[in-house]
Amino acid sequence: MKKLFTLVALLTCFMGAKAADWVEVYKIDYSTYNGFPFYVMGYVPEWFDGVMTDFGAMYGYKTDDEMAEGDYNEVGTVTTNNAGATYHKIELTEPGWHQYFAADGIKTQLDGSYQVKAMVKASEPVTINVNMGWSWNEDPKSASVSIGTEWEEIEWEYNGIGGTSCNLVAQPGTSTATIEWKYIIVYEYQKEQRPITWQQWLTSDGQPVVIETTNKDIPTWMGNAETPWADPNVKFDDQSQNYLICAWGKEREVNMNDDGGWDPFPATIEEEGGNHYFVVHGKAATTEGDAAAWDNQFWIQSPQEWKSGTTIRVKFRYKASKNVTVATQCHKQNPSDYLIWYAIGDVNFTTEWQDFENTLTLAGDQAGTWSVAFQLNQNDKDAIDFYFDDLSWETMVLDEGLFVASSNTTTGIEYDFDNATEFVYDDDLAAYVATVGTMGKQDTWVNEVMISTIRGNDGAFKSATLKPSGSFTGDDEDEWLNYTEASLAKIKLPAAGVWKISVDTDNKQMNFLKLEGEANHEIKPIVPNPTEVVINALEREYTEAEGADVEGLPENIGTDEHPWGQPWDNQFWIMANRTLSTGEEVTVEFDYVATIDAKVSTQCHAAPGAYLHWAAIGDVNFTTEEQHFSNTFTVASEANNMQSIAFNLSEIKDANTYTFKNIVMKLADDTESLIPETGGTNFYIKVRGSDILPQEGSGINSVVTNTKVPTVTYNLAGQRVSKGYKGVVIRNGSKVVLK
Repeated sequence: MKKLFTLVALLTCFMGAKAADWVEVYKIDYSTYNGFPFYVMGYVPEWFDGVMTDFGAMYGYKTDDEMAEGDYNEVGTVTTNNAGATYHKIELTEPGWHQYFAADGIKTQLDGSYQVKAMVKASEPVTINVNMGWSWNEDPKSASVSIGTEWEEIEWEYNGIGGTSCNLVAQPGTSTATIEWKYIIVYEYQKEQRPITWQQWLTSDGQPVVIETTNKDIPTWMGNAETPWADPNVKFDDQSQNYLICAWGKEREVNMNDDGGWDPFPATIEEEGGNHYFVVHGKAATTEGDAAAWDNQFWIQSPQEWKSGTTIRVKFRYKASKNVTVATQCHKQNPSDYLIWYAIGDVNFTTEWQDFENTLTLAGDQAGTWSVAFQLNQNDKDAIDFYFDDLSWETMVLDEGLFVASSNTTTGIEYDFDNATEFVYDDDLAAYVATVGTMGKQDTWVNEVMISTIRGNDGAFKSATLKPSGSFTGDDEDEWLNYTEASLAKIKLPAAGVWKISVDTDNKQMNFLKLEGEANHEIKPIVPNPTEVVINALEREYTEAEGADVEGLPENIGTDEHPWGQPWDNQFWIMANRTLSTGEEVTVEFDYVATIDAKVSTQCHAAPGAYLHWAAIGDVNFTTEEQHFSNTFTVASEANNMQSIAFNLSEIKDANTYTFKNIVMKLADDTESLIPETGGTNFYIKVRGSDILPQEGSGINSVVTNTKVPTVTYNLAGQRVSKGYKGVVIRNGSKVVLK
């Protein structure tokens, strides 16, 4: 792959196109830490002489609460670097599967290509997976990395990254080898971009900026804290006024509300040595669980909402009364109205003033950002004072409108986003029109396009694309399809040629008409995946509603130790190869049967277990006779970026065996299969009391739990009866006479 990119770089220079090269974008030197600095996913690498050490799968790491719940062979303790949390190191009787972050907060470009170099060695030769991910709800890119027994700088690469902030997760799995890491460096394959012009919305140079709004011109404020608030009584949820305040603070149990919580307020301004600054006097975080992270917060507020594709640069000075790492999030217009968990990365505070600068291009799930939130107690619950000054919020000045860039994946024509063709309004069509390819010149024919509302930066272009709800034949000028906004939407055409594209922005529809070109390719039929998934769903506890009429229930029913039953105590998931956007039409088909009749409800999830919306493909009514199911649904706005469909297998209380096979998940127009045609990697299960587990193996498989499904007996009235019942009963779907 490296040779391929070198060749591309030479060719682009020779042909006069954009220059391109590998550029370092991230580095972590583990010798600068004294403990694990990242979020812990059950396994905690240890530190020795500045080396991050993974002691292998024969060890595990437990919290205090986890230790209290079991009998473990403790062999030591480990303290992390970021939060100072202590974990108990335990020795296992057999290898346990393990993974951990090796890097986080890597600034990336959509569809980017990355090269990773790591200085690493192992106690024995070992090959591990290292994933590059950008969201909990997305499948990461994976690389297989071979590690030798001597210190060596090894390299590997990723292509087609789908996010703007990434991590690296090492997955040694059940390997018992000791793996040592000294550093990781990440390089991005970058093309030369247009010179960048930045618009300042929040300045520290004493010059106000005027922004255009639909109602009036609003002079913005200065971010150097020298000018007191014009109206310090503006409320955080007053959407006609709150963006007139550039900095908001929240301190535990200050500015209490009627719900027992506390609200943001215009950040406190204080003075020292003639200089003013913003301050949050953080109180010790006492809220239980992860929510303590935002007991104290700070926000840099924008004067307006930013759409997908907007590139933002945030700068400020900062310090704290204690060294601490603070996480950031994107929030909506009201400070504290959460949007997405990542923004400008982590900020490492010290007791000395520092300068911060970071740039991000808003991906689809960051669209609608108004402010950057600082989670001041993410990694430290102590009472800490946080200081901010010279706040600067800038946006990259880009062309706005409708633009189309094109490529030919067969002949090698590459996307040129800087020179993307601008659409022109056609009064007769009442639509914007553009043509890609040149009539009579076959070497200009294209077979793939991207349509964006922004031009002037590659990452921004890819973040603000339009995605049709299906595919076009290109033969009918009346063939209009709905479209939605989506990041990195590459529209594959049925043939290479010259294409006239029309976009009706009022009705959010588009049309593709082939003016000349190849004959359309045949659409490959979608083949059902034959994997047979068998889930032995265990009997659940009574739900709270069911238990209302039941005598003799355990005294601790409904507690954390003995919770009420839920329809999702046993579940099955079909997970698509990619996330799905609002408005996409999806068809799901499968054959299904169970040992007893049962209704199963369905939901839309992101990753399996990450609930988004209650409505998916409706209820599935199982019987003891095999049936075929088919349903087409449209992804709701509440389920945007969904990736899996959850089947709640405990709508009935009883144990049951559910079988799914010949599974299809596809776009309704048959243009894309959303799961592979073989293998079970897109299927997940959970039985009561266990974790969510992937279907193992490939081909036809059976997922079977280690617990036998009890035999359940009913009388003819459908009531469950005991073993000593006499008469005609239903057992495992069949009539039986008990004597």
